[in-house]
Amino acid sequence: MAINKVLIVDDSATDRFHLTELLESSGFQVVALESGEACVEKTASIAPDLVIIDIIMTGLSGFQTARALSKDPATANVPVVLCSGKLQVTDLSWAEKMGAKACLQKPIKKEELKAVIEKL
Repeated sequence: MAINKVLIVDDSATDRFHLTELLESSGFQVVALESGEACVEKTASIAPDLVIIDIIMTGLSGFQTARALSKDPATANVPVVLCSGKLQVTDLSWAEKMGAKACLQKPIKKEELKAVIEKL
């Protein structure tokens, strides 16, 4: 499956802007949301090829959001990548249990993001 449309979910406007710039400069179409709740509500209608979610957010965390997407038949096949500025080893294994395909350390570097997308 080719990845063209990416949904970014982060409660930080700065991080959303940074990631949008990285992705758009690589030719991806980007949709950005600021909460896990909005992501769970809108992902099926947005129909992204990939969802990138911040782990630490107010309201639903990235883990909770990834879990909700993986449990919903309408979004279960959309790959999820989690990201955080404070990644720990336990985060990586927990992310997999929640249905995420990868975790990235913030600030996200273009090369690392490109490598993860190519694997998907």
